[in-house]
Amino acid sequence: MNNDSRLLLVRHAPVLIEKGVCYGATDLPADGAANAEAAARLAERVPEGLVVRVSPLLRCQQLARSLQALRPDLSFSDDPRLREMDFGAWEGKPWADIPQAEFDRWLSDFSHARPGGEGETVAALMDRVAQAWSEWCSSEVDALWITHAGVMRASILLSKGVNLPATAADWPAVDLPFGQTLELRP
Repeated sequence: MNNDSRLLLVRHAPVLIEKGVCYGATDLPADGAANAEAAARLAERVPEGLVVRVSPLLRCQQLARSLQALRPDLSFSDDPRLREMDFGAWEGKPWADIPQAEFDRWLSDFSHARPGGEGETVAALMDRVAQAWSEWCSSEVDALWITHAGVMRASILLSKGVNLPATAADWPAVDLPFGQTLELRP
């Protein structure tokens, strides 16, 4: 494997929704001005000819389209494995309104419980991101993923050789600002 390969992950711009609302898989647009700023920063940073994989959710698609307009030399393709986690019945609800007992149930079996009753498990999220991660590692080329905080945190774990967090405490608690880039290596 080429140890010099880099994976750049960028989180979409802020979405147009009230702060404190759970919106994982909900397909929301990003703030237009913040999206344009993120694309301009990204256009200056990424190397020529980079392979770009994009979550199918609108907020990531907007950033990809804005970046593509600035950098037509980049190769873009959608990758559903890079979408955000689905929080089931919690989607669209303020986090503060989710009953503590439901939240505690999820955290007590963090990898296998379904948030919001019918949401995606952390194990399922980790599995699909691991598939994309493995494909990228095998490619031995630099790449950019336009994605979400959950996918970025899963990728951090994978970069450390962790395929599944044992507990919620093992989930990376790093700050991942909107529109900012994280660099990982295999």
